[in-house]
Order: sequence, then structure tokens, then C-alpha cells
Amino acid sequence: YSYWSNRQWNDPTKNDSDLQPTEVKFQLSLKAPIKEKIVDDITLWMAFTGTFYWQAYNSELSAPFREANYEPELFITKPIDWQIGPLDSELLAIGFNHESNGQDVPVSRSWNRVFMNYVFKTGDYYWSFKPWYRIPEDKKDDPTDTRGDDNPDIEKYMGNFELEVAHPFGNHVIELMLRNNLRSDNKGAGRINYSFPLSKRFKGLVQVFSGYGDSLINYDDYENRYSFGILLTDSL
Repeated sequence: YSYWSNRQWNDPTKNDSDLQPTEVKFQLSLKAPIKEKIVDDITLWMAFTGTFYWQAYNSELSAPFREANYEPELFITKPIDWQIGPLDSELLAIGFNHESNGQDVPVSRSWNRVFMNYVFKTGDYYWSFKPWYRIPEDKKDDPTDTRGDDNPDIEKYMGNFELEVAHPFGNHVIELMLRNNLRSDNKGAGRINYSFPLSKRFKGLVQVFSGYGDSLINYDDYENRYSFGILLTDSL
């Protein structure tokens, strides 16, 4: 369950006032190896993440899905044991990422990236540093054209790297995320997750998000979102 502050469709054909601030946000992530040991201990992976924003309590609009983001990935991983000062290196990943919302113009959003992910430890803290490069797209000749870049300024808001750190204490985990573009007019985002055991199978989640890019449709709108829910698995 999420409470979000922005309440905008970003669709000129729809009325923002029809939206409710409380909605259901859920995420499904799958990952599977395609081929192990393609070279030494390098593994090729395929992954998919779907994130959905559901106006479940909005009976006036028949409880629509406000937004859905689809994110397939293809990447390779290599376990590493480099010692860099206090950093205990664990994993290096390099891959390709596509993210889109599956909509037609004028509300279509998409981008393609190549990324690297460096995973390491410092004591009981687990870190992930993930920089990326957006693959350029052709400029649209007309805003209604289905071809070309739907969101030419998306890096300004979604940043060019993501830094995460997770710290377990007992069966509880606190995780921080920072996304930044390293510009003077910074338009990044931050997120705090706190997960705790509910049963042998499920964990509870409290999440606070502040910044840009919580969803693709509102990537250029500043949002504050407060959520609580259930996790099947956490980051550790």
C-alpha cells in the first residue's frame, strides 16, 4: 500500500483530480541463468522486473492500473575477490537493460542502457554501485511520431548511477538507495527500505521514497511516497 504526493496522470486526456493518493504498488522480479561458465566462472543471465501502480480503491474510475513498467535485462556476472582497501569485492556484472511502460504516444516512456554493477562489502554493510550509459535515440520529428525518443531528458531525472547499501541486524534489514546525475541542478532520488520478519515465508516492508523517477510516466515529477507491505525476499 502506498501514499504518493504527486497524483498526476501525465496524460492530457485525463483529469488528475480523479486520482487517489493511496494506491497499491507491487513488483515482480525474476532471474535465471542462461548459460553457466561461458568463460571460466562467467555466467550469462536473463532477468525481468515488472512494477505496477494500481488505483485499487478508486471505485469512481473502476480501479484502473495507473502505470506499469517493464524492465527486461541481459547480463553477465563474474565472482571477484579483489581487496581494495577496506572493500571486499564480491561480484561484477555487465549488461543491457530496457525499460518501458508499454503505452502509446503521448504517454509512451522508454529507454535503453548498458550498465555495470560492482558488488562489495565493508564489514556488515553490503554495497552495490551501478553506473550506466543511456543508448542514444533519434530525435522525434513530431511529438505524435511513434518513432524516436519519447523522453530525451530522462537522464536528467533518473541519473546515471545508483548506489545501494544494505545492513542486516538479526532478521531485520535496512537498505538505502541513492540515484544521482552528478549535475549542479541535481534531480536524483533517495529511498529507504526497512524489512522485518512476519513469518517463516514473509517479511514486512516499510519504504520511503523521495525524488524523481519512481515510475516512468512521472519520471520528471518530484514525488514523495510512503509505503508498507509484504516481501517474499529482500536484497540479502
